[in-house]
Amino acid sequence: MRAKPEARPYGIRRFLQTVIARAYPRLIGANREPTWLFFDVFLPLLSICAYVFVYRAIGAPEAYIGFVVMGGAMTAFWMNILWSMSTQLFWEREQGNLSLYIVAPTSLMAILLGMALGGILATTLRSLAILLLGYWVFNVQFVVSSFLALFVTFTLTMVSLYGLGMMTSSLFLLYGRAAWHLAHLAEEPVFLLSGFYFPVKSLNFWVAAVSSLIPLTLGLDAMRQLVFSSGPLLGFLPIPMELLVLVILSVAFITGAHFLLAYTERLAVREGRLTESKT
Repeated sequence: MRAKPEARPYGIRRFLQTVIARAYPRLIGANREPTWLFFDVFLPLLSICAYVFVYRAIGAPEAYIGFVVMGGAMTAFWMNILWSMSTQLFWEREQGNLSLYIVAPTSLMAILLGMALGGILATTLRSLAILLLGYWVFNVQFVVSSFLALFVTFTLTMVSLYGLGMMTSSLFLLYGRAAWHLAHLAEEPVFLLSGFYFPVKSLNFWVAAVSSLIPLTLGLDAMRQLVFSSGPLLGFLPIPMELLVLVILSVAFITGAHFLLAYTERLAVREGRLTESKT
């Protein structure tokens, strides 16, 4: 009878140590290559400029300019989730490091959480730079109705978003390059369905409702309502309802990430083939 693998020696202290250890290289590495700042800040401005000029050419309300700038700033978080979180375990396997993570006396969730915290701080700095450049170049007027509500909305959005990233990282690892191609396929549709460059209210109600499964959809919509004076008129749902949905998504995604990562670990230990590169 095959013996069951021993349980890992988890603990709050070890969990936090793992988080800090994995966040540190992300924070340091993000500042070691100055050219990354150009690609992360100035290149996204090109797509923002294109939408701004289109809106001004057709005489759209000035609030749409601010919507575009904020959507461009939040794009950095989605790209960080898609390529630095969801595909992280896939790339670690390709580079031969995944086996070290599997045998390490800690959890994959702690490792991914550390990567998330390291990535979110660096991405936040770049998003703030995009907002400042948008304010300076396009004279966007921000009128924050409640800083506390804005902070809560942003926090819930990031928790649910990074929970989604940790959950999908297992799927990328299990399905290999098939999931990699799906990531490329989903990139532009997510930009559309989440309303990065226009109010999601412009979509059909049921399409917008299904799009709300992507945390950025409601998070971005709620933040726009809190930051722009005309935001509530163009909002999809009332802010309290959107925050409630974000709480539900946060719990669902983090719980799903816990079970999927645990399943991935058990599969790696039982079969011993998960850490091999798949084509």
